[in-house]
Amino acid sequence: MTDPSILDTLRQEFTNNTLGPDDRLAALKMMLRIRRFETRAKELFLQGVIKGTAHSSVGQEAIAAGACAVLEPRDFVLTHHRGHGHTIAKGADLGRMFAELMGREAGYCAGLGGSMHIADFENGILGANGIVGAGMGLGTGAALAEQLDGTVAIGITFFGDGAANEGMFHEAMNLAAIWKLPLIFFCENNQYGLTTATEAVTAGATIAGRADAYGVPNERVDGNDLAAIHAAVTRAALRARAGDGPTLIEALTYRWDDHSMRANLPAYRSEEEEEAWKSRDPIIRLGADMAARSELDDTRYSALTEAAEAEIEAAIDWAKSQSEPEMEGAMALVSAPRPPLQAAPPATGNREITYAQAITEAFAQEMARDKDVILLGEDIGKTGGIFGLTRGLFEEFGPNRVRDTPISEGAIATCGVGAAMRGKRVVVEAQLWDFVTLMMDAIVNQAAKARFMLGGKAKVPIVFRGPQGAGIRLAAQHCQSLETFFANVPGLEIYAPSSAYDAKGLMAAAIRHDGPVVFLEHKLLYLGKAQPVPEDSYALEPGRARIVREGTDCTVVATLAMVERAVLAAEKLAGEGISVEVIDPRTIKPLDIDTIADSVRKTNRAVVVHEAPLFGGFGGEIASAITESAFDWLDAPVARIGAPEMPVPYNDRLERQYMPDARRIAEAVKSVCYRR
Repeated sequence: MTDPSILDTLRQEFTNNTLGPDDRLAALKMMLRIRRFETRAKELFLQGVIKGTAHSSVGQEAIAAGACAVLEPRDFVLTHHRGHGHTIAKGADLGRMFAELMGREAGYCAGLGGSMHIADFENGILGANGIVGAGMGLGTGAALAEQLDGTVAIGITFFGDGAANEGMFHEAMNLAAIWKLPLIFFCENNQYGLTTATEAVTAGATIAGRADAYGVPNERVDGNDLAAIHAAVTRAALRARAGDGPTLIEALTYRWDDHSMRANLPAYRSEEEEEAWKSRDPIIRLGADMAARSELDDTRYSALTEAAEAEIEAAIDWAKSQSEPEMEGAMALVSAPRPPLQAAPPATGNREITYAQAITEAFAQEMARDKDVILLGEDIGKTGGIFGLTRGLFEEFGPNRVRDTPISEGAIATCGVGAAMRGKRVVVEAQLWDFVTLMMDAIVNQAAKARFMLGGKAKVPIVFRGPQGAGIRLAAQHCQSLETFFANVPGLEIYAPSSAYDAKGLMAAAIRHDGPVVFLEHKLLYLGKAQPVPEDSYALEPGRARIVREGTDCTVVATLAMVERAVLAAEKLAGEGISVEVIDPRTIKPLDIDTIADSVRKTNRAVVVHEAPLFGGFGGEIASAITESAFDWLDAPVARIGAPEMPVPYNDRLERQYMPDARRIAEAVKSVCYRR
């Protein structure tokens, strides 16, 4: 734990000449509002009015007031679970904040996000966040959007000392440094991560000093000294607005309360330590400084305190009077509405291009159509990526929009989400789909939940794409089929085109969608023959299955590379007198169960095939949906085919045996057709 005496040394490095009397008065009012908000929130929690949990920032008010006073209306902040002070200082309405903490529909997030997810996009508050360190990655994306738009707006991403040990700290710092993003990294070092002292888990002399490795200017300041905070942020803001890139500020402070209002932990701090820090109360220190300048007396201070208390009580009364959300309204906020198709999709025509070329063409046409479309990924620039899907786009649209990134999947993905929340339409490439596991927080916790968690305010138009599947001997960590990971995450759409025509039209639809899309491409499809694809730009409606081949005896539902194998099986079985209908869902979510069920009602039998392992595979969901929708028409149980319960083997013979093939599909069809 930092010795409070160190702060005396730090304080001598700053002067108070950056703040005038009006600035100090405004800051004192803000700090009193924040303090009263937090103390009353705790009381309401103990009374059961506020449920769940909340995290108090009592003792840290100077940071919020001093830092946010530097910001302009267009500037943004991203904060963390202990973010009430930052959001209040950036202009959040107290009544709506209390309403959110009480779970009321009038709250900032419609009562669906709670204390850890307050957001107010109109005031540049892009959201508090319950995932430690996530705001740093999101902040790089928001800052990138401002940089691309040339707005001269900047942002602050607040995080705690514990987050400085997350990989995101280093990934985001590196990204911000190489791109010179207008972002201030602000570490509130309040001495403890939950109950563990910072010094016990943090290597190096200071957190601020870690920025030296990235060539980022940094400083360590007294976090309870308003003037020191204001001066440090002013310097950092000037650098950022001038295009000189990020700054890291570490502010030494202390939270007076426990980690959260819900905590019931044994004592882990001594009374002597707590009292030493409370004697440095930032509000008392500012008041004493103003009194010494003849700017404040006891009467005026009492009046300011009473005004803050009255404002808080009025906000509480208003929040209590608001209604709670209903399930129907909450469900409407899960996913962004899809834009209507501008025209019916064109016929395939006679021109032929490959699956990979079709995706590249979709990128080019959507980037020409909308200047806000940008691509992020490793090695996607001049070389066009390892599979060549972005080849030529760097030369056509430039390095700002076709942006090579570090090998830093977590930062790439969260940067993409932050940029999408700030107005860009982002396509993020996972160089190989297995690497998406390093992007899971951005996809599952941030992109998928943002619209719902932030009360429907957030648009997150982002596509996460990459090549999955086996067949080219890249072994267990480069060949997985992972669609089931995402199918159970509300807020995500999952597209899985098997033809060049579908790949182009669905990619256009994905980019135009205002919500996150997971776009699956199969490596074997990249290597397939050219197919008819129209030159004109077009989008396909998600949730519309394709009848690849008509039949009357059995329905086979297949995805991605399995579609071609299902067709081969159907052709073989036709010679044996069995007529097979092949259905390609095209999109896994939304799933067109109506087309599938209609087919089963005609054929009375069904086989579902996918490349992923059978157990827990998405085929089980399709089989269940068939049973629910067409049980009375089934003459045999639904059969499922998938990979064995093993990682993808490297040996080419074993890899071929691992993947479902036309022979296995045909055998499954026979098993349901000949079942008595």
